[in-house]
Amino acid sequence: MKLLNAAVFFILVPTLPRALDPLSTSIFMGGAAVAWQLLSPHSWLKCSLLDCCNMKDTLNLSAIRMDLEQKVFGQHLAIQIVLRALSANMYSKWPRKPLVMSFHGWTGTGKSFVSNIIAENLYQLNIPRRRFVHHFSTVLHFPHLSHVHLYKEQLQNWIRGNVSACPRSLFIFSEMDQMPHGLIDSIMPFLDYREEIDGVYYGKAIFLFLNNAGGDKITEIALDYWRRMKRREEIPVKKLQSLLSEEIFRNRSSGFFHSQLIQKNLIDYFIPFLPLKYKHVRECVREELRVQGHPEDEDLIREIASAMIDYPSEERLYSSKGCKTVASRVTLS
Repeated sequence: MKLLNAAVFFILVPTLPRALDPLSTSIFMGGAAVAWQLLSPHSWLKCSLLDCCNMKDTLNLSAIRMDLEQKVFGQHLAIQIVLRALSANMYSKWPRKPLVMSFHGWTGTGKSFVSNIIAENLYQLNIPRRRFVHHFSTVLHFPHLSHVHLYKEQLQNWIRGNVSACPRSLFIFSEMDQMPHGLIDSIMPFLDYREEIDGVYYGKAIFLFLNNAGGDKITEIALDYWRRMKRREEIPVKKLQSLLSEEIFRNRSSGFFHSQLIQKNLIDYFIPFLPLKYKHVRECVREELRVQGHPEDEDLIREIASAMIDYPSEERLYSSKGCKTVASRVTLS
């Protein structure tokens, strides 16, 4: 149909100027060019004037690597897995399934921060992102257990509609540990290995799940390695991912409790965010001073970081809040 319309356009246009004076011809030709640009699905003019989904993969892996390594502290495992996952997905012309990553760890360890970095680097700078990045807060969007059936239908319709409009859509689900049981399984068909569903291709979509569930297990393993005088860099990521999968599947406080997404292996990566040590919190304080426009004050950095290291009570090795309250502490200092 598009080819037929184009053919008619190019057949008719050369005959029309003969019936018009030069000025009218110029106006007509200019208007036709603008109309053609606006009707074209991904034209530069349409994308400049309207919210447009750019089908060209624009993620700059070098830029996102730099952001992650310079702004995210103490999360070498998470950074490695995220970069590898994005690289594999972005360089595949037609991924067999959407990219699905589940972030796990204590609050303040960087889960939301990393998801924001991905969102900021996924689309071209001059393209409005708000239409292509969809953030679901469990507390805000799914607050009532009695409405789960309604939520399932709404969630399916939202994902179907937005992926139809933009295949490279990003969906972020936060507070998964508070997600009503069974709700997230409603999106299972969209995450499976399928070419299309009702004419819609989902392989370029990206789904991120942010969980506090599993954080205690990650901390337990990290603490065990420290007590055995082993470096956290030696923690085997495959073993940790396997333990996370089992932990959140059995955990009633997890939105993935007995989830079919786990049973059918539709979550591609379970990504551990390790608890933050004193040196990591120091870097968070240093970065926050820079962001707020303050000079580096080593005494202040040391004071704030020391006050935040509180777990376990005997060793005081980790910050139970991660870097969550750093910004407010810097503001009040």
